[in-house]
Amino acid sequence: MLPLHSLGERIAILGPSNAGKSTLAVALSEKLGIPPVHLDQLHHLPGTDWQPRPEAEFAALHDAAIHKERWVIEGSYSRLIPQRLARATGVIVITSNHWRRSFRYLKRTLANQPDRAGHLQGTKDSISWSMLKWILFETRNSDVIYAEVLQEFGLPTVQCHTAAALNNLYRTWDLPVRR
Repeated sequence: MLPLHSLGERIAILGPSNAGKSTLAVALSEKLGIPPVHLDQLHHLPGTDWQPRPEAEFAALHDAAIHKERWVIEGSYSRLIPQRLARATGVIVITSNHWRRSFRYLKRTLANQPDRAGHLQGTKDSISWSMLKWILFETRNSDVIYAEVLQEFGLPTVQCHTAAALNNLYRTWDLPVRR
């Protein structure tokens, strides 16, 4: 595994829904003193049940975030990945079993933790069957898609494809763990 410092000060975290991107972004932010950016918070309107912003507004917020000097940005939104990776100095890809991610989604939604990493301000999470479908079926091969995109950029990359690998990353880099 690469040392954390080799990823630089603009780190993009990619992965499917409920893989642990937001929690990792907060841990890296605390460790490095670099502000976290949660793309879900930019893409959705606060105080709604995850209602998307107009696309142009989201793209403008995304572009403003990536043009800062330092960031840990998490989220995929594949249509904007090329701009993000063009500015990134390193990438972390987190994927895991779709059943595990479904369980994480159900657990976090039912627990309704307003302080969880990446939570949308003023929103009470509710279970969405379309989100479960997304997790179980639509994002099953996301690791292949990320691998293809990353080849173009040649950035230092760390990949965690299992929960054990992600836990090892936390230990190796001595990252704070949120429960």
